[in-house]
Amino acid sequence: MQIRGEQLDAHLKKELRPIYTVYGDDPLLVIEAADAIRAAARRQGFTERDVLTAIAGFNWNELGGAACNMSLFGGRKLLDLRIPTGKPGREGGAAIQAYCARPSPDALLLVTLPGLDWSEEKAVWLKALTEAGVTVKPVPPNLDELPAWITGRLQRQQQSADRDSLRFIAERVEGNLLAAHQEILKLGLLYPQGELSFEQIRDAVLNVARYDLDGLRESLLTGDPARLARTLDGLRQEGEAPPLVLWAMTEEARALAQVKAGLTEGRHLEQLMKDARVWGARQVPFRKAVQRIGAEQARTALQLAARIDRMIKGIGAGDVWDEFLRLGLALSGQPVFYGKE
Repeated sequence: MQIRGEQLDAHLKKELRPIYTVYGDDPLLVIEAADAIRAAARRQGFTERDVLTAIAGFNWNELGGAACNMSLFGGRKLLDLRIPTGKPGREGGAAIQAYCARPSPDALLLVTLPGLDWSEEKAVWLKALTEAGVTVKPVPPNLDELPAWITGRLQRQQQSADRDSLRFIAERVEGNLLAAHQEILKLGLLYPQGELSFEQIRDAVLNVARYDLDGLRESLLTGDPARLARTLDGLRQEGEAPPLVLWAMTEEARALAQVKAGLTEGRHLEQLMKDARVWGARQVPFRKAVQRIGAEQARTALQLAARIDRMIKGIGAGDVWDEFLRLGLALSGQPVFYGKE
């Protein structure tokens, strides 16, 4: 059985299954979901705990051995299996499937993993875990949903804030939920319960945004010029290498140009996206970008990317980061004007 992250608390109040699997792209949400399962297990008498970390050289026989090695006078056991790479390998996959076929009646298996791509989500061992227990995939809120997420967190500590203050926090943390969580806890320590003023939040919240190439690609596809400019400025200040920035932006430009060209030939969008290697959570914003951007804009973006490549190699003149912004605006569906070479 697979459930959403927000369904987990209600599920744990009703029942406790023998196997739980938690995976996702955001570490905070994975940690909190796993903590909720551990707490529920303790309430149900799983007082012992074995932590198994499947790193290089891990002996997968330990999984079955830990389930069998129960203390004579102890309670039931929680098997806390962590797979940092998200890939158990052939031996690990076989061990997981064998355990799922005959789970221990006196143990609860909790498997935690990082985010998985579409091919890994189809793995036989993950399917076995889902069929034998419960799989939880917490999905982080996007930038538009983040103020509501922050509101819920503030309510836990009996605090609230107006819309402008919530938006201020959201933009400062740039989708970094762990940073947002830390800032919210700090607000709880600094100020009493009740409504927080914008001044209080502004004074307390630091600029904890962590800019990365994935965030840049997301801002391109969502067509958010303000976020695009902030992200590029953050990458520049953090010393990101221009060739890597160009690579990330060009990947989106090529995919969009390829799909737009295919659509003009009458081909189906689903197959075109698959051919362009657009998978998973990237599909939704990519669809919107395809609707927003014309074929001519996609070709213009590729021309700008080629121009930037020459500048990075020292052939063309100009400011590379200004050109990155121009390229980003083109991919966001904004009008773009060429400067002089």
